[in-house]
Amino acid sequence: MTVWDDLVGQEKVSEQLAAAARDADAFVTAAAAAGPLPEASSMTHAWLFTGPPGAGVTQTARAFAAALQCVSPDRALGGIPGCGFCDGCHTALIGTHADVSTVTAVGAEIRVGDMRDTVRKSFTSPANGRWQVILVEDAERLNEKSANAVLKAVEEPAPRTVWMLCAPSVEDVLPTIRSRCRHLNLRTPSVEAVADMLVRREGVEPDVAAAAARATQGHVDRARRLATDPAARERRAAVLKLPLRIEDVGGALRAAQELVDAAAADAKQLAEETDAKETEELKAALGAAQGGRMPRGTAGVIKDLEDNQKRRRTRTQRNTLDLALSDLTAFYRDVLALQLGSRVAIANADAEDALERVAGGSSPESTLRRIEAIAACGDALDRNVPPLLAVEAMTMALRAG
Repeated sequence: MTVWDDLVGQEKVSEQLAAAARDADAFVTAAAAAGPLPEASSMTHAWLFTGPPGAGVTQTARAFAAALQCVSPDRALGGIPGCGFCDGCHTALIGTHADVSTVTAVGAEIRVGDMRDTVRKSFTSPANGRWQVILVEDAERLNEKSANAVLKAVEEPAPRTVWMLCAPSVEDVLPTIRSRCRHLNLRTPSVEAVADMLVRREGVEPDVAAAAARATQGHVDRARRLATDPAARERRAAVLKLPLRIEDVGGALRAAQELVDAAAADAKQLAEETDAKETEELKAALGAAQGGRMPRGTAGVIKDLEDNQKRRRTRTQRNTLDLALSDLTAFYRDVLALQLGSRVAIANADAEDALERVAGGSSPESTLRRIEAIAACGDALDRNVPPLLAVEAMTMALRAG
């Protein structure tokens, strides 16, 4: 199964990237890397991948990175790079390839310190003789300084360096950067395509796959999580009960507290799984003595790691709240569809009783105001408003209608 098989509902983009991978392979095989890529080539040194949440933007970029690093012997026989099984593909896909560097926002933004080593690496030759790939997963979170560092690297890249930037939309990236990239826009996969993927790739029962794909409206990662993780299904079920628990002020405030507490618990669980291991590995790398005593001059390094871990916990809590807000928006969208007599398929068919109850007890105008309140909560979180304050304001607005 090739790397392109993982791109759900993105046939046109897959064709373009496969053509670029073929040209890139021919370029390296011909040992012509001392000069620039031919102007007629489908390959270029910088790519910008955009698309709505769940479209698989990062997965598409990583699949392309794997194809560029593919070392399958079938390529010499006319096969498309990106077999999915060779060492180059496998290590690129799981994130351990020496020539594929990934940059992700730990907190609310990608700081220049996070980019410094990666930009420096982008000017070096690839270790395995193929391509040096720099994958920036959250390009919209580049701050001014880190964006300028990327711009300088993209303007004058090394001969075999490829930049891949991922963002929700082209407007989220500086014009000076995006003008130097080849832009590929992904679309939201159909519910049917996501359900088919869950059955084929994850072994999920067809009815469970269809329900997960419908509930997430084509969001590939969330559909996979919902279909395979019982805890994710429990969290979603709790969120969908929230509209029925906000009939009085006390209920609205309790619902907000529980939502924020659940997000904090998710962040704490991730921290417990990763923080201790990261700290011990760093201490060992710095030469910690028996008993845990650290060498002189290493306190700053440990402090930097602790700061990054704190930023990651904050980001994890925000991501969990984002999922809850998405589920609530989908719930009220279904309510609005029922109120207007729309024939649009209901996403939350498993909560039909709750949908009908809310739809019958309110007007379309109040439902639209509630959807706007959920969006306003997301905007408040973006502005670093304390999560509990933002969510309480939302639940009170949902109660008021």
